[in-house]
Amino acid sequence: MAGFLPKGHNDGTRFLLREVQEGVAGTIVMLGIEGAAEPELARLSLGMQKALSGHPQFVSVMNGVFSARQTQGLQDTLMAHRYQLAPDASARDLSAAALGQAFEGVLDGLNSSAGSVFSDMLLRDPTKAFLNTVQTLEPDVQVRMEHGVWFASDRPRALLLLRTTAPGMDLLRQKAVQQTLQTTFAALHPGTARLLMSGPSVFAVRSAAGMRADMDLMAFCSVLMVAGVLYWRFRSFWVLAAIGVPFFLSLSVAMIVVRLVFGYVHGIALGFGMTMLGVALDYPVLLIGHRDRGEGPEATLQRIGHSLRLGVTTAVLGLTGMVFCGLPGLAQLGTFAATGLVVAACVTLSLMPRLVVAADLAPSVSGPSPQLAQAEKLRRYRVLCAVPLLISGVLLWQHPLVLDTRLAALSPIPEQARRVDEALRHELGVPDASLMLAVSGVNAQAVLEREEALSGVWAHLQQQGALSGVQDAARLLPSMQTQRLRAEALPAPAVLQSAIEEARHNLPFRPDAFSAFVQDVAAARKLAPLSVQDMAGTPLEAALSPLLFERQGQWFGLVFPERVHDRAAIEHAMANQPDVLVVDMKREIDGLSAHYTARTLRWMIAGCGLALAVLVYGLRSVSRLVRVTASVGAALVSLLGVLAIMGHPLTLIHLISLQFVLGVSLDYALFFARPQLDDAERARTMRTLLTCNAMTVLTFGLLATCNTPLLQEIGKTVALGVLFAMAYGFLLAGQRPRTG
Repeated sequence: MAGFLPKGHNDGTRFLLREVQEGVAGTIVMLGIEGAAEPELARLSLGMQKALSGHPQFVSVMNGVFSARQTQGLQDTLMAHRYQLAPDASARDLSAAALGQAFEGVLDGLNSSAGSVFSDMLLRDPTKAFLNTVQTLEPDVQVRMEHGVWFASDRPRALLLLRTTAPGMDLLRQKAVQQTLQTTFAALHPGTARLLMSGPSVFAVRSAAGMRADMDLMAFCSVLMVAGVLYWRFRSFWVLAAIGVPFFLSLSVAMIVVRLVFGYVHGIALGFGMTMLGVALDYPVLLIGHRDRGEGPEATLQRIGHSLRLGVTTAVLGLTGMVFCGLPGLAQLGTFAATGLVVAACVTLSLMPRLVVAADLAPSVSGPSPQLAQAEKLRRYRVLCAVPLLISGVLLWQHPLVLDTRLAALSPIPEQARRVDEALRHELGVPDASLMLAVSGVNAQAVLEREEALSGVWAHLQQQGALSGVQDAARLLPSMQTQRLRAEALPAPAVLQSAIEEARHNLPFRPDAFSAFVQDVAAARKLAPLSVQDMAGTPLEAALSPLLFERQGQWFGLVFPERVHDRAAIEHAMANQPDVLVVDMKREIDGLSAHYTARTLRWMIAGCGLALAVLVYGLRSVSRLVRVTASVGAALVSLLGVLAIMGHPLTLIHLISLQFVLGVSLDYALFFARPQLDDAERARTMRTLLTCNAMTVLTFGLLATCNTPLLQEIGKTVALGVLFAMAYGFLLAGQRPRTG
């Protein structure tokens, strides 16, 4: 869906959509292993971590355990730079009074049962600067350590957090990543244990695979069903071949036009476009179905050509909402379908008559039909159509339709998968980006300095109770300027030694007990500050990269408020902060969807207005105009009434489906309403439209059985709408039978 969306209509949505498609958040994969005893789950977790660490498909693999090389290297770096990195200022307070309190804590630690093990560390780091630094870098995970690895706090589930080298929306590479995970897990002989995977890329791959499988199955089955209907109607393989000519020509030209206009053909546009373009089959069916054997090429067109041209024109105008909606995918779909319809109609009107006459193609059954003539008598009671319309009106009044503009309404992700994702996200401390702030700067240091400048704002908001804290890059890696200032504030060796002598007075420490401490402080005063580049290849890089990154020469830092209680207060505090963008994901993405849904609706209304003007000009008959518009309106009202009683809010998908139903309804109504001088012609029209209706209902009825909710909605809406279109077109648009 991300590739189906535009760049956005404001700064928030443009930034958000860029990060959805290109950002580091999309490369996060969360794993859970459950279904066995905890020792077995720990074995599998350790096996996965060992097998995947260093694999070219992964930037990092975390489960609470790091390799000895990574751990030792990071510990050495953090120990050396602890006074530059520790966020608590008390860790750098090396005055005699502060050291006196610290030394008393050291003495208590040495007297404890673990004192002999940690004696060197206690004496070397009496102010606990290293511990303060490490605690800051630890992720806010809701886990417990069992058997040396992460476990969920409330259930026997081992947890792993991975980051892939492939972008989140690179579905081909992400599919390979998931295959690697499954293969690696299977190679560990998991027994009854099962692997849970979640994350944006996991959803993307599964959704794409599900939709592709649905479309492939539908394409195969619908071809068989349509071919079966056509053969039953015409009893000729030559007819099938002839009908395929305008369809494949329209498909080819539509792909070329979309490629020229947009530069590429989106997969969704191609898949849905071919489905919608299926109405192009109606045109050659209408031509052949209305022909008598031996009839010349112009005779059939004289009877149906005007109605066919009006039908094509109004159908194309009905697609205006999609063509000009502003969503690239939908615009492609509308352009694809409109181009295909025009090409199919042109081929049917210009090339097909000679081909049909040369092969003498015509229905196997023609002429008047007593059964159809009897059915036409139902039009005498067309006033009874007011009953279902009245019922639909009451349903719409009692259950008003709501336009659901949320993007979540289009989501193909099953509810169970969402719940698993929420659980893993909470347990692993992966931030929920429902609210985030983006700080921009010319380079990484500018961003870090800007985030540090906001620390006072966060503290004030925390005191107000608006939030409980924030996750940002400056918490993990202070700016180089801050590190320099902290290092410069450390006392010189002589001053520190004097403070130590005063602090250890009356305490049982040897004179040289804190010599390593003095040496470390002296070295820290001269250490160059750590940069982002210094974190490359360390576990800290995996934590830092989602929060601090470069995009097209501009650096951004993401700030995630924790446990937000007052969004309005946060937004108010950020209102006058330069280079800070507040992004409420739900509001921005829903606002984006609402913006383009409203735009689609406006263009849809404009297209319907133009289609009505074309009908007024083309029909030039008040009676026919009333019958056509009444049948189309009745079909749409009845369809909306059914959606209302089913409790379905209208989404962007329903608007697309309604545009398709509108075009088909106009086709049926125009052919029923055209002058038909004898019983044979009325029978030909009825048989032909029933054939077209059967093809469309079967095709979209099959779509309604798909596993993808989005495709199901299209199938159900169009199949039901086309049935209403046929019924009301026959009853309201057709001529009353002659009496006597």
